[in-house]
Amino acid sequence: MTNTFHTVTVERAAEAYVLSRSRSNFLSIAQAIRAIRTLMPACRATDRELEELLAAASIIHGVPVAFDAKTADGVEPRLHS
Repeated sequence: MTNTFHTVTVERAAEAYVLSRSRSNFLSIAQAIRAIRTLMPACRATDRELEELLAAASIIHGVPVAFDAKTADGVEPRLHS
């Protein structure tokens, strides 16, 4: 018996998370980043890079996004659909 494991990329993890939230009212960027960092603790992507990946996947799949991650510049959270 051969065990084959597929490599999970950050892009695939982001898309999978978005798809898992497609029936929700919106996707929380803050929660998504925490989930990806839990799944992939060695992830080298910055929070900003993860935010961009999640936003792009959300747009592609028509999932509204809450940009609620804390930012260094103090920008208020925003909701986009």
